[in-house]
Amino acid sequence: MCGICNGEGPDIDNDGICDDEDDCVGQYDQCGVCNGNGIDNDNDGICDDEDDCVGEYDQCGVCNGGNSDIDCGGSCNNEHLVLWNECYNIEFTTSIDLEYNGLNGEIPSEIENLINLTELNLSNNQLSGEIPSEIGNLPNLTKLELFANQLSGEIPSEIENLINLTELNLSNNQLSGEIPSEIGNLINLTILDLNMNQLSGEIPPEIENLPNLTKLSLFLNQLTGEISSGIGSLGQLTYLSLSRNQLSGSIPPEIGNLINLENLYLYENFLTSTIPSEIGNLTSLNYLHLGDNLFIGEIPSEIGNLMNIIYLNLKNNYLTGEIPPEIGNLTSLNTLYLNDNQLTGEIPPAIGNLINLTSLRLYENQLTGEIPPEIGNLTNLTELSLRNNQLTGIIPEEICNQGDNIPNVSNNRLCPPYPDCIDQWQIDSQDTSNCP
Repeated sequence: MCGICNGEGPDIDNDGICDDEDDCVGQYDQCGVCNGNGIDNDNDGICDDEDDCVGEYDQCGVCNGGNSDIDCGGSCNNEHLVLWNECYNIEFTTSIDLEYNGLNGEIPSEIENLINLTELNLSNNQLSGEIPSEIGNLPNLTKLELFANQLSGEIPSEIENLINLTELNLSNNQLSGEIPSEIGNLINLTILDLNMNQLSGEIPPEIENLPNLTKLSLFLNQLTGEISSGIGSLGQLTYLSLSRNQLSGSIPPEIGNLINLENLYLYENFLTSTIPSEIGNLTSLNYLHLGDNLFIGEIPSEIGNLMNIIYLNLKNNYLTGEIPPEIGNLTSLNTLYLNDNQLTGEIPPAIGNLINLTSLRLYENQLTGEIPPEIGNLTNLTELSLRNNQLTGIIPEEICNQGDNIPNVSNNRLCPPYPDCIDQWQIDSQDTSNCP
């Protein structure tokens, strides 16, 4: 109303004077601006000069502000992303963090002008289009984060020029095509996160040339082929997720070389053969999820070496044989899923050692024998499911001591008398034809 760019000064009393005491809705700042933040610390009559600002002015002239006119359009904090050379002092701009800024449109090729950038974060916006190949002209980048956008197309091979990169996160986009082998040239990478895209083809063996990698996440893509034995060369890995792809073949025994692994996720693939005994070498593991594959054979007894594990999931495979009693060594476990396999034999009494368990699923197997009374030691359980097995004998009263008030033992061959915590519908589901 008062002709001030981006101003809010009204002339409510129509006296021709903007923002006088009859006009201001709020308070005047020290510089006479209605609801302003200006200061005149040095009392020189000039507001917000270099002697007044306690801190630094942002690009929009606000003392200690966080605004940025990144498209040179004269409007701070708008939703456009045009990184023109004129908008930045390329001699000093080393870091851009515009996460959660509502940015849309494409990443412009002019980004190559920001040659001194070391960190670029444009994540959690609405950016679309392809990653420009010109991004490879930023050799000083150490961190590139573009995750949670709508980027499409292939990962440009020019990314190989970013030889100083330590973190590359392009996850949760719509990227397609194969993972470029040139990524193997980024020998300083510690984090490579490409999960939740539409990437296809095989995992390039060149990734195995990244000796400093601590996190490799390729979760939820369309990757095929086998896990190479060369994976064992990534000795610094603490996090490995290849889940929800179309990987086939076996887990190479070289996986046992990754002694620093804390998280291993290979679930929902088409992995076959047996679980290698070398997995017992991964004594730093906290999480192991191999569920929903095509594994056969027995659970290796070496799994009892994983003393730090808190989550173990082998569900929905074709595992056979008995539950190894060594599983009782895993006293830190809070989740154990062995359901939907073809396991036989008895539930080992050592299961009662797992006093930190909150969830125990052994259902949909071919387990036989009696339920061990030691199961009553699991007082922290919130879920106990032994349904759909071939368990026999009398249910021990101790089963009512564990934490699940209604343990599921339905569809077995358990005989009366039944403890009070067993529901009638579960009693009715028992095959008692061989009971005395």
